[in-house]
Amino acid sequence: MKYIVTGVDGQLSGKVAANMLQEVAGDQLIFTVPDLKILSVDKKELWEKKGVSIRQANYQNKGEMIKAFEGGDRIFVVSGNTVGEERCQEHKNAVAAAKEAKVKHITYTSFINADKEDENDFIAEDHTYTEKIIRESGMDWNIMRNNLYIENYLLGYPKLVLSTGNKWRSNAGEGRATFIAKDDSARVAAALLLGKGQNNMAYNVTGESISEREICKLVAEKLRIDIEYVPLDDEAFIVWMESIGIPRDMSGDFSRAPIPWSGTVMATNKGSVKNNSKDVKADTVKNLTGRNPLTVRDLVNVYADTWVTA
Repeated sequence: MKYIVTGVDGQLSGKVAANMLQEVAGDQLIFTVPDLKILSVDKKELWEKKGVSIRQANYQNKGEMIKAFEGGDRIFVVSGNTVGEERCQEHKNAVAAAKEAKVKHITYTSFINADKEDENDFIAEDHTYTEKIIRESGMDWNIMRNNLYIENYLLGYPKLVLSTGNKWRSNAGEGRATFIAKDDSARVAAALLLGKGQNNMAYNVTGESISEREICKLVAEKLRIDIEYVPLDDEAFIVWMESIGIPRDMSGDFSRAPIPWSGTVMATNKGSVKNNSKDVKADTVKNLTGRNPLTVRDLVNVYADTWVTA
């Protein structure tokens, strides 16, 4: 059996790759990156010594992907970094390439509520589209609908808060969400790639239910400083983002942006937290990995050293 992991240069797929190396021999693995030049020499040499086949597979190049996926039986396809029409086309290319390469099963990282018609988070639209083409591909599949990542709230955002007057501005109000850690998502992905899930089934991948105000409190407690949680409406939040150099849309100028997310993307994510649509409970992590999901408190202790307090 040969297993393919795409996008191993990224955080999530890099963790999936590490998990797979703990489960199977390296000669059963194919790792792909969109550009071999961006992969560190040390990592490439380490993986190759373990017998891993490392190949270039850019989502914009279907022919390249067909060649890269050849010989693989099961594939993990991580979602692309773009948003909208470009990402949909990239995902369509990846699914078509996997099928033409005669891959038998696909595991895909979707987004929570991508199956809901009333989901108001526009990011889900790309995943709804991708889920449809996967189901219609003729390949067997598993879809993992990840909730919002805890790391997005504990890496860039505390730095932003500390550099703007110790005020945690958000349009999430008092809503709650079952945020998921990337480590847990990666463990679920590896389990599904290995065939531990039920064929042709989608899984919600979620963690503990918590509000953004509570996350703010945990960060403040860890730093032993006062941080004010400041609720804003959607437009006021986007305007504040623009005032500190974060563009309204992904097509904007990010040269002064302290974090790589647009105001609209952030406001949409946080707005869905406000209305509790991301407060989805599921036992996927426990059932597929045998471990309870990591909590925000767990990761506060992990990432506190990365925060700039001066």
